[in-house]
Amino acid sequence: MIRDRIVRKRHLSERPSLPAAQASVVVEALAANHHDPTRLLVVLQDIQHRLGYLPHDAVHPIAIGLGLSRAEVHGVISFYHDLRTEPAGRHILKVCQAESCQATGGRALTQHIEDVVGCNLGQTTADGAITLEAVYCLGLCAASPAVMIDERPIARVTTARIDRVIDDARTAS
Repeated sequence: MIRDRIVRKRHLSERPSLPAAQASVVVEALAANHHDPTRLLVVLQDIQHRLGYLPHDAVHPIAIGLGLSRAEVHGVISFYHDLRTEPAGRHILKVCQAESCQATGGRALTQHIEDVVGCNLGQTTADGAITLEAVYCLGLCAASPAVMIDERPIARVTTARIDRVIDDARTAS
């Protein structure tokens, strides 16, 4: 068992395309989770929390460290919308796309937001200030449409209100 962990660590450190600081985060996340493949999602969340995203070159060392295939690791990363493989903007604006929000003008609001920030859902603005993400429930159905900026929910969103939120996010950057 100890020999296997040493071999895993050696493989992690031999991965040349992953910068040393990122490799260190991967090694620490694996160690904190005892190289337990059943904790893959926790490992991925830990790495993303510390780096802000999951670098593509981290997939291979994670797979080795957990004794999984790269396909298994990539499959989990691509399945969960909250996991990202590119750095996010300084602020994350989640826009609800659920039925309640759509019924109260959410589609028009989404289009307005995309026009104002200059990118689509799933993208980051050119200046790196805001990443737009689609979500499918913020628990604010009675006060739709709703968004969330940096984990702060906002209900009954109007175009004027979202313009202020976007301006605040850009000036706070």
